[in-house]
Amino acid sequence: MPTQHEMVKLFTEQLRLCAMKPEETVIILCEDDIRADYAQAFMLAARDLGATPFQITVPLREKRSARQTTGKTAIAGNRPVIEALKKADLIVDVMGTLFSPEQDEICEAGARMLFVREPYDVLAQNFPNTDLRRRIEHGEKLLEKAKTLRIWSDVGTDVTYEMGGYRVMTQYGYTDTPGRWDHMGTGQVLSQATDGKVNGTVMIMPGDTVTAFQRMIESPVKLTIKDGFVTDIEGDGMDAPLLRDYMESFRDPRAYAISHIGWGLLNTATWFHRAITRTRTQEISVNSLSYYGNVLFSTGPNTELGGKNDTMCHMDIPLRKTSLSLDNVTIVDKGRIAIPEMAV
Repeated sequence: MPTQHEMVKLFTEQLRLCAMKPEETVIILCEDDIRADYAQAFMLAARDLGATPFQITVPLREKRSARQTTGKTAIAGNRPVIEALKKADLIVDVMGTLFSPEQDEICEAGARMLFVREPYDVLAQNFPNTDLRRRIEHGEKLLEKAKTLRIWSDVGTDVTYEMGGYRVMTQYGYTDTPGRWDHMGTGQVLSQATDGKVNGTVMIMPGDTVTAFQRMIESPVKLTIKDGFVTDIEGDGMDAPLLRDYMESFRDPRAYAISHIGWGLLNTATWFHRAITRTRTQEISVNSLSYYGNVLFSTGPNTELGGKNDTMCHMDIPLRKTSLSLDNVTIVDKGRIAIPEMAV
């Protein structure tokens, strides 16, 4: 358990990376008492840097559960809170607004937003730096130019994405640009194919993580993808019917849409992190999402990239030992970053 002094020290350095200026207004956005210790520490850090901080706390959202919160926030419809947030220079969000129209509206107003949710030891382990940003922004430039993205593996994954229909998103753990959202503790670059332009097969293998389940897969699962949608989920073990039944439970055909694709560049993250921290329910699994050399395959909503699919069924599945190429140039080679400018 970290002390308040340790948290304030770390968060002060985080705010410095976010280019916190003495004259700026900082709002800490909270839901009930979730991460109340973080909120207090960020308030003290911002005050010590000369900014004007205050906290907005809203009641716990109704029917909060792992299955029902993607894109649904505790500030939905709360215009006074939304308008106040739009006037901030920096928002530290310890609640979680990803995939929501509220987040889009707030960022479009020019506020920069930082999502902070992971346990303290993860935040300290994966503390961002400017070299991580450099490597991720190099990947951003490559992905912006790509017309075709392909992922493949020795066990049967082979999927082609026709790119160019959506913007590229980077996450390097801090935000110093107006209107930018980022997630402390992450390190990845991602985008999405043109709607309907994804075809092939994904093999999810033991050791790959399904972040919605907060655990690793134990038996192979084969996903068949046609025209941008998962059309079949096969496997002899428990994981295939578990994945199939979970997605079916949303009763939303858009749940099967292919969402973002990208790769992780965070060399301090570990792929096995989830195996040793199963009891920590307030964790987003940033280690799994961002570990160096993973190929991050995803299904479901695409509103974070400007799309219109706001299904609540979101599946992030970082794949190990998988390769990725852009226009036939290998970027990730079986989990190894093949481009020197991005490598560590």
